[in-house]
Amino acid sequence: MTWRSFVIALLLCLGCGSGAPASGRQSPLRIGSKRFTESYILAEIAAHATEVAGETEPQLSLGLGGTAIVFEALVGGSIDVYPEYTGTIAEVVFHLPPGTSRDELTKRLAEKGLALTAPLGFSNTYALAVRATAPGVQEVRRISDLGHASGLRIGLSPEFIGRSDGWPGVATAYAFPTLAPRSVDHGLAYEALGRGDLDVIDVYSTDAKIPRLGLRLLEDDRHFFPPYDAVFLYRVDARDRLPRTFRALDSFGGTLDAPTMTALNAQVEVDGATFGDAARSFFRKPGAPSAAAARRPWLRQLAQVVVEEGPRHLWLVFVSLALAIVIGVPLGVLAYRRPRLGSVILGLTGVLQTVPSLALLCFMIPLFGIGMMPALAALFLYGLLPIVRSTAVGFADIPASIREVAAAIGLPPRARLLRVEIPLASRAIFGGIKTAAVINVGTATLAAFIGAGGFGVPISTGLNLNDNGVILLGAVPAALLAIVLQSAFDVLERFVVPEGLRLDARRVVR
Repeated sequence: MTWRSFVIALLLCLGCGSGAPASGRQSPLRIGSKRFTESYILAEIAAHATEVAGETEPQLSLGLGGTAIVFEALVGGSIDVYPEYTGTIAEVVFHLPPGTSRDELTKRLAEKGLALTAPLGFSNTYALAVRATAPGVQEVRRISDLGHASGLRIGLSPEFIGRSDGWPGVATAYAFPTLAPRSVDHGLAYEALGRGDLDVIDVYSTDAKIPRLGLRLLEDDRHFFPPYDAVFLYRVDARDRLPRTFRALDSFGGTLDAPTMTALNAQVEVDGATFGDAARSFFRKPGAPSAAAARRPWLRQLAQVVVEEGPRHLWLVFVSLALAIVIGVPLGVLAYRRPRLGSVILGLTGVLQTVPSLALLCFMIPLFGIGMMPALAALFLYGLLPIVRSTAVGFADIPASIREVAAAIGLPPRARLLRVEIPLASRAIFGGIKTAAVINVGTATLAAFIGAGGFGVPISTGLNLNDNGVILLGAVPAALLAIVLQSAFDVLERFVVPEGLRLDARRVVR
């Protein structure tokens, strides 16, 4: 099989595994969410409603990231619906002024083939919070008081810092030119505030940790923050395809008030329930047992993560690695034989390696949507540099005398490549492949942030909940997989690399 045939076969495998619905069956409703507790729960509520409607099956892509990523996934057709807030749609998506009417939002959304349901019944607005018992903040009651207090340590989420209805707008409206907040993940900021490492953080008004940590919300005395009514934002073509399902989603209008939403958030963040259990508890009759049951033993959770997410993680690593080998080895040979072109090839692959992993994954979304394809593309690009560079170095280290002997005995160029050069360079090539494999195991954990699954799913959830136990559910199997792969490649090396080269390697080490 030629390398071209191998690439075609891999692409066919990807197409077969894409999860397309069988002929005659209604395709699933693809539900997305942002990466915070409330969004997870609302997405699970939508999934449960979809199951009850019985028109199709839900397909969840949770924790996709911030507004820009999830909205792009919706517009691109990678998901059909996700929970959103009217103030965010106005400010982040369309850059409209605070207080923009629902009619205006509906009109703008219709131009993109989108629509929103009736408001669910609560507004989850931004707020700034302080720990009520912390020294130095007793007199800080309003946001405007921040301008008169000195030495306050302000930690804000990256999205809040970057939004005009976040810190830039607050700083302008309240005239805070000299205050310099630090960027802190939303989930971690609560614990930092509780430990006394921070004095002021941004919060969502329905966050369960506000009463748990005894936080005081600062009065928005200049009425800067607009209303953020919770809705489901969806594609019109999905509603046309699944009318009964979307009637069920519309029926939630006005049924979910702020205290109920805060209680659902608390089931997850305080009592340890899963997002799905908290969502299902919303559908129970009053007086029914709470979904916030005791957590299962950690080892049972670990086993479930390995069974559910392990195959996806392995698929991401091995398919991207196979593509990187098929493309990277020929590029490495070309880089050696054409030095000027080789400097360009090595330079480009080196630049790709410097792009932050999550940024590269996000860059792939406009091209491939969310899910497996953008993750595979990003991991493939990350795996190129070690393979290309090690191949070029391996060919450069082959003594010129050996090439002269091979030419002298009449071996044609193809035979010299396959029977002499590649075997002699195999130790270096194999070293690059091992490096690429280990890199991909770690980088693949970030694929969960764009809906590709894998061991990054519990890591993303744990970061949101600031729960080290949940983070370890993904980190431990990922680390063990890297160790197993390293050992497996060491064994495989005995069969791939000629024995003489392995003996020379041992002498060099000694």
